[in-house]
Amino acid sequence: MKSPQSAFQVRIIGGMHRGRRLQFADLPGLRPTGDRIRETLFNWLQPYIEGARCLDLFAGSGALGLEAASRGASEVVMLDTAMAVVRQLAENKRLLGFDQVSVVRADALQWLEQDATPFDIVFLDPPFVGNLLEPLCQRLSMGWLADGAHIYLEDTASRDMPTLPEGWELRKQKSAGQVHYGLAYAPLPG
Repeated sequence: MKSPQSAFQVRIIGGMHRGRRLQFADLPGLRPTGDRIRETLFNWLQPYIEGARCLDLFAGSGALGLEAASRGASEVVMLDTAMAVVRQLAENKRLLGFDQVSVVRADALQWLEQDATPFDIVFLDPPFVGNLLEPLCQRLSMGWLADGAHIYLEDTASRDMPTLPEGWELRKQKSAGQVHYGLAYAPLPG
């Protein structure tokens, strides 16, 4: 059980702000990606993170997007629908001095309907109550991914990984407790 002091905190585990603890909004269903999973994920991403353009479609606590910025991503766009979350993410961005981070209040599926700008790394950790991974992957495949992009997928262990768009390859996959997660690779067609 977390102590009251650390109950709504997330720790950056690597990069320039390694060890820094940050507050996150206390909202039902908000579950930061755990330290062990993030350590594994960023070990997988180590060769690609420096200078990458990253998109965190369900930013929540900010654990993935802020970790990417700490590890040298050149740009991180973080989305969430909850105003309390957006305010806390903006405050954490300010505290860390991350000019390369943008915080946007938006619904991920609706936001992906605008003209696409390619990203190198996308973090997909939507709420478990929906079944959003497959439709999000389909939208991302419509111009949102740079050639050779990496897409992190996290879902409840009670569901199979989604059917990926044509040409995508699930290169890594693991489970931890009630969660399974993986890293897909998406080369541009042709």
